[in-house]
Amino acid sequence: MAISTSTAPTGAEPPLPPCPITGEPAAERIEAVSAKLLTDLWRFGAGVAPTPLHRSAGPLGLYRSPCGLRFFHPPVPGDAAFYGAFYGRHRALEQFSAHAAERGDFRAAAALVQAGDRVLDVGCGDGAFAALVPQAAYQGLDLHPLRRPGGPPILAETVEAHAGRHPAAYDLVAGFQVLEHVADPLGLARAMLRCVRPGGLLVAAMPLYPSPLTAFPNNLLNLPPHHLSWWTEEACAALCRALGAEPVSIGPVPSSTMHARMQWMARLCPLPRPGRPGRAHVRRGWGTQAAVWLGFQAAGLAAAVAGLPRRAAPIDVVLVARNAAR
Repeated sequence: MAISTSTAPTGAEPPLPPCPITGEPAAERIEAVSAKLLTDLWRFGAGVAPTPLHRSAGPLGLYRSPCGLRFFHPPVPGDAAFYGAFYGRHRALEQFSAHAAERGDFRAAAALVQAGDRVLDVGCGDGAFAALVPQAAYQGLDLHPLRRPGGPPILAETVEAHAGRHPAAYDLVAGFQVLEHVADPLGLARAMLRCVRPGGLLVAAMPLYPSPLTAFPNNLLNLPPHHLSWWTEEACAALCRALGAEPVSIGPVPSSTMHARMQWMARLCPLPRPGRPGRAHVRRGWGTQAAVWLGFQAAGLAAAVAGLPRRAAPIDVVLVARNAAR
């Protein structure tokens, strides 16, 4: 079966959608992505169905917000079936846990935790971050937890429900690679902040734009229904303002060996980099698919042999904000 082609919108241009952080209209639409193309890429490229996205749906737009955020609209977050199939097939959570001690986002957050602090880890997976903060009272939170024998405590509930039961209960609340997966990142961040005591810290780590993740086309890891937004330092500052929180620090963190294949892919993929006119982030055609596949195989070999390349560019941005509520 052939990969579907992109579908350009017809007729009058629809109004620009609101930024999911500020509510302002988007500054521009960067490109339109065919739902048929995206669905076929997931099925044939990753071997999973990107539910609840359907081939018959209209195009998704990639937009730039005035605050710098890149976001997809309409937002179509993955469901439990999608994440179970994708993470199960590619053992993503196991990879995240295996590299926990060297992850830049984990290390940045762990450096802020004092002895006896109460720490909430939102979207914790198997709770790998707990190993970096043995001095803290750790609580994991995940709707679909991956519990392991002897692992840390994890509750299977939403952060909104948890905030209702435990308002202002934690010294530090962290969300590692969480906000980019949801349709309403501001709503989720607000619920996380409600769990933070006055003067406590909110820590969030998201995929950075631009970065090696956006340096080659058809990167499914960074596309719906997996990632719905790409973040800049300016977007993080806008989130702080929307929350009424005090920014403590905002900036990229070093990549780890967990990112080695993506780093090499950004260097070895034999295709023009996206972002310029005519160079979309999602492209049709068997030639494009073959080039991406060849680049991915070469990147895997380079990562296995050489590990993380020298001068590896950052992939994640970390926001640390203080709850100014009194």
